[in-house]
Amino acid sequence: MTLNILYAGAAAGFAPYAEAVTRHLAAAGLSADIACDHAPETVDYIICDPDGPITDFTPFTRTRAVLNLWAGVERLVANPTLTQPLARMVDPGLTQGMVEWVAGHVLRHHLGIDAQREAAAKAEWREDLVPPLAQERAVGILGLGVLGTAVAGALRTLGFAVSGWSRRAKTLPGILCHHGSEGLATLLGSSEILVLLLPETPAPRAILNRETLNALPAGAVVLNPGRGPLIDDAALLAALDRGHIAHATLDVFCVEPLPQDHPFWRHPGVTVTPHIASATRQSTAARALAENIAGVERGAPLAHAVDRGHGY
Repeated sequence: MTLNILYAGAAAGFAPYAEAVTRHLAAAGLSADIACDHAPETVDYIICDPDGPITDFTPFTRTRAVLNLWAGVERLVANPTLTQPLARMVDPGLTQGMVEWVAGHVLRHHLGIDAQREAAAKAEWREDLVPPLAQERAVGILGLGVLGTAVAGALRTLGFAVSGWSRRAKTLPGILCHHGSEGLATLLGSSEILVLLLPETPAPRAILNRETLNALPAGAVVLNPGRGPLIDDAALLAALDRGHIAHATLDVFCVEPLPQDHPFWRHPGVTVTPHIASATRQSTAARALAENIAGVERGAPLAHAVDRGHGY
C-alpha cells in the first residue's frame, strides 16, 4: 500500500520535503506518494504549514493525522474545521536552534557584552565590568515544554541558577520548578534574566504585563523567543523607559514582520531579531515527520499530539 501524503506548505519546500520524507519512509519499509494536489478524500496524512493553502479540513475524511511544520499550533487549533489528530513539530534541529539562540543571548546579557562594547568604543579601560559567575545569576524560564526543558538543561550545564514555571507541576533534574499563580510570583521575583517559552493560548496571553513586569527585580532582562502575544508591548516599553527592565531581546511579535514604525526598532533597550530563534530545518524536520507517520502506521500513538483542551 502506498500512503498518499499531501504537502500543504510553501512551494519552495515541496521538493526537499518530498524527497527526504519519502526516503526516510522507504527506510522504514513504507511507500509514499507526496504531492500538492491529492484529492482530499484520498489523503492519509497532511504535512501542513499554518500559512499554507488549506483553510477547510472538512473534505479530508480519510486523513489519519495532520503534521504541523511549525512548533506553534495556535493557528491550526483555532481552525474549527480541523478535527483530525494534530501533531506539533518537534525535531532536534528546531530544539537545538532554540537552545543556541537563548544561550547566546543569556550569555550576552550575563557577561555584560554591550557595556564592554560601549566602553571599548570610548577607549575606556573598565576593570569594574567583571561579570559574576553563572551560578550567581538567576535565570527564569516561563514554559517547560520540549523547548523550555531543553533550554533549562543547557543553561544549567553552563552553571546558571535556573528556575522554571509551568501551568502544571513538573520535576526536572537540577531545575527549581514552580507552577500556579504563587509559583509564578516566586519565579518572577528572583529572575534576573527571564526567558519566555510558553505556547500561545488564551490563558497566558500578555502574561508579561505591567503587574508581572513590576514583579521582576530592578534591572532584569527579558528574552522572548516564544510568542509575541505573551508580552504587553506598551507595558514593556514603559518598564524599559523607567529603567525597571534593563533590556529586552525579542524574536517574536504580535504583528510580523514587525512594522517599520514600531518603537521596538528604535528603542535603545530593545534588540529585535526576525523570528529566527528556532526555525524548522528541512534536514531534521523531514526525519521527524517520517518517524511520526511510520509510528502511526505501526500502531503507535501520534507523537507530540496536540491537546485541544489546553491549546498545545
